[in-house]
Amino acid sequence: MYIGIALLCLSYIFSQFFRSFLAVLSSQLSLDIGATADQLALASGLWFLSFSAMQIPIGWSLDKFGPRLTAGLLFMVGGGGGAALFAAAQAVWHVHLAMLLLGVGCAPVLMGAYFIFARLYPAKVFATLAAVMVGVGSFGNLAGSAPLVSAVQVLGWREAMALIAALSAAIGVGLLLFVRNPEPLTGKAQGSLLDLLRLRALWVILPLALVSYAPAAGLRGVWIGPYLTAVHGADAAAVGRAAMIMSLAMIMGTFVYGPLDRIFKTRKWVVLGGNALGALSLGVLGFVPQIGYTSAVTIFALVGFFGMSYPVLVAHGRSFAPAHLTGRGVTLMNLFSIAGVGVFQVITSRLHKSVVAESGAGTEVYNPLFMLYALALFTGVLIYGLSQDRLD
Repeated sequence: MYIGIALLCLSYIFSQFFRSFLAVLSSQLSLDIGATADQLALASGLWFLSFSAMQIPIGWSLDKFGPRLTAGLLFMVGGGGGAALFAAAQAVWHVHLAMLLLGVGCAPVLMGAYFIFARLYPAKVFATLAAVMVGVGSFGNLAGSAPLVSAVQVLGWREAMALIAALSAAIGVGLLLFVRNPEPLTGKAQGSLLDLLRLRALWVILPLALVSYAPAAGLRGVWIGPYLTAVHGADAAAVGRAAMIMSLAMIMGTFVYGPLDRIFKTRKWVVLGGNALGALSLGVLGFVPQIGYTSAVTIFALVGFFGMSYPVLVAHGRSFAPAHLTGRGVTLMNLFSIAGVGVFQVITSRLHKSVVAESGAGTEVYNPLFMLYALALFTGVLIYGLSQDRLD
């Protein structure tokens, strides 16, 4: 079981890499296949949308077949195949298709680990285990920053992605060999996703799940690169350093959030306070003009740090789900979280394109994106304030 969990963690590192590496490759993809910033934002959005679309069947598959087949097969085919297609891309639509496949491949790995945690470990430590998984996995964000820049300089971006494709396929095989499914539950308890959606307690939690991760993932995944290049004249190395700083802040935030529900004896106020500070940080980016490079990178880091409440938020939502719907419970929360990122990537892509078409490629074209993220997160925080606090 420990080897299987370690491989799930390794595959989640790759998942975090795949959701964030486009920002660093933006200049190479622009030169090689003519990809624009809004096209890369759409590509990133497609990863998150395919990832989220898979959550419902994955939740059913986890409850029915367990994490071994669910995670192993999908990561081997989607992760390995999607990265291979990306390495061979000759047009922007090839990148879009590759990101769709990568989203499918990455969709089950974190949920497979959460399924094991929820079934084998005490409920009171779920948020901490979930945070450790996300925190370690977030080193994939780190790998998709300055280290990726160095690898591309040495190997070339196609060769680097081909190597990543081979490693992904090998990890998928490892998942099939070493992941062990928890023992099935006894009895004949029945239920479906609709039973979860009938839980009124979730109705005020799910809106924040939809918007809480979207700003950090969107800015780190795409917009930090084009923004720093266009507004502050940053080169690829400077973008890589800034992305690494934001990635480190996201890793730190995950580990800090993890035990806070047990320290303060509350999940609601940990999540609410952190996301309120995240909304405030986004408001500075959106509403304060002429921010310097250092200040901008600092605020990006704050958005990343406060935007990692996901493990505690999942634990809050999962606490209302019955045991026999554990798989569907964690994947429902994940569906909203990842779908929110995908939807906002598509929206911000369209918004950026329309602002550029209307006002030209000036330095102010990114402010509406930050304003949108800030207002969405603030709205989610207000709704979440009506939620029922609950520790398992």
